[in-house]
Amino acid sequence: MTSATPPVPGGPDPAGPGSAPPDSAGSGATLTPGFHGRARPEGVILPPGQYAEEGFPVLSAGPTPNVNTATWTFTVTNESGIAKSWTWADLMALPQDEATVDIHCVTRWSKFGTRWRGVSLDVLLADVDSTADFAMVGSYGGYTTNLPVADLLGGKAWIAHTFDGAPLHPEHGGPARLLVPHLYFWKSAKWVRSLTLMPTDRPGFWEKLGYHDLGDPWREQRYQGD
Repeated sequence: MTSATPPVPGGPDPAGPGSAPPDSAGSGATLTPGFHGRARPEGVILPPGQYAEEGFPVLSAGPTPNVNTATWTFTVTNESGIAKSWTWADLMALPQDEATVDIHCVTRWSKFGTRWRGVSLDVLLADVDSTADFAMVGSYGGYTTNLPVADLLGGKAWIAHTFDGAPLHPEHGGPARLLVPHLYFWKSAKWVRSLTLMPTDRPGFWEKLGYHDLGDPWREQRYQGD
């Protein structure tokens, strides 16, 4: 861990253009054909340094942007500069997943059995021509965060638009946010608008301020050097 402690992320729950590191799914994402309650797993184990949270804290690095679904778009740009975009109607027409996951914030809270609906990154990236190993996620409002492409594929990440059976509230990243529950929550960027594929890694907003490039809660990767 670095000798100087970086400022605490205040970003989307923590993650977004003002976000605090989102969180990962400690028990892994569970895809279901529908919502089946939010029972907390028996014998669940918290990642190191975390405590269980019943509420849903809101942390952001800046003001909540006003994003209208009528003008919302999500754009993926590959390393050659070729872009593919989806409107809100396009996103809603794609196959939808319901995921029940645990999330872990770098500010040390963990929330179990959270229920989301959204589109898998596997679907969105299926027809994108790329051999890039890294991605930079961008948000309405200017927030960015970097991730390995491998952590976005294989049923590990979604563009989520529904939480607990209702449209995602703006303070939690609505109308849509990235959801990467196996990493600290600042990686689950709020108010998501873009994903840029990169051959080499570059730090995003919180990573430039000293937070870890990957952010695995089970390895307690909070800061650079952890």
